[in-house]
Amino acid sequence: MSDPLDATFAALSDPTRRGILAQLSTGECSVGELAEAFPITQSAVSRHLQVLERAGLITRRRDGQRRLCRLEDAPFDAASAWIDRTRAEWEARLDRLGRVVARGADVPKTGR
Repeated sequence: MSDPLDATFAALSDPTRRGILAQLSTGECSVGELAEAFPITQSAVSRHLQVLERAGLITRRRDGQRRLCRLEDAPFDAASAWIDRTRAEWEARLDRLGRVVARGADVPKTGR
């Protein structure tokens, strides 16, 4: 995936990864702490963390024996900006359609 936005949404598509992100929203956690919160193996949690890290949603660092994870804001900001732009475009289109319908005019045919 070359588009960072694609990687963000692909990473967010999995409920376990969204759960991990929700847990990290309260602050930095170790991989072990994250694994305790889910009914899957620590190895499976590590694979989910790899996906999240490749998407740039988290970073990991070592603190002695522990691997700590934390959220990164930039990918969430980019996704939010895209959602806001898309919402504004669709709201404008629906507003135009609403005005046409309110006038009782026929919606122009597209030539199909």
